[in-house]
Amino acid sequence: MSDVPQGEEQPRVVIRDKRRIDPTSGAVRTPAGEQPAGVRPGTDLPGEQMSEHETPVADQPATAQSGDGAPEGDLARQLAERTEDLQRVTAEYANYRRRIDRDRSLVVDQAAERFATQLFPIVDDIERARDHGDLTGAFKLVADRILGLLDGLGVEAFGKAGDEFDPSLHEAVMHDTSAEVSVPTATTVLRQGYRRGDRVLRTAMVAVTEPESPAAAQPQDGGDAGPAAD
Repeated sequence: MSDVPQGEEQPRVVIRDKRRIDPTSGAVRTPAGEQPAGVRPGTDLPGEQMSEHETPVADQPATAQSGDGAPEGDLARQLAERTEDLQRVTAEYANYRRRIDRDRSLVVDQAAERFATQLFPIVDDIERARDHGDLTGAFKLVADRILGLLDGLGVEAFGKAGDEFDPSLHEAVMHDTSAEVSVPTATTVLRQGYRRGDRVLRTAMVAVTEPESPAAAQPQDGGDAGPAAD
């Protein structure tokens, strides 16, 4: 039986190991109340110290947060810039397509006009043969096909007797006067003209009849003035 009365706490036995060398690890122990070598007074142990280059999270600026999402103002600005870039590229592409289409159409028109111009001398021979009644048989079939080529290119002939003379459409090679006309008139067509749309490919060669000159103007009332007095 123990001599310590029941209800009383037994005294604790405290054993203090004051050996300066740890028998297990062999490391040098630091006596109680002393700071380890290389540690400034008032600081935590080395394992618990904070690096001088570290900043507490609470003291870091708000802009140093994880950059998964940019500020709302930056996102709006970037979206506006990308939208402007897209609109500019779209407009440039549309202008490029218009230029390409216009250039392609211009090349086609020029080729068609050059080909038609080369056919005009042949068509002139066909028209002369028609006037002389020689456009018959196989020659007529060939002539019809050639004239069909001009129709397919959109080329039409112009210039008929009785048309009012137009310098932009007619080339006058002969002139006479007549009281039967009131304005210059193409009375004879020597060679037909051709145009494609609004563009004249060849003017018509015509003889022009102009109205006769009107009678001389009557002298003014009061008779002829006499010679001036000296």
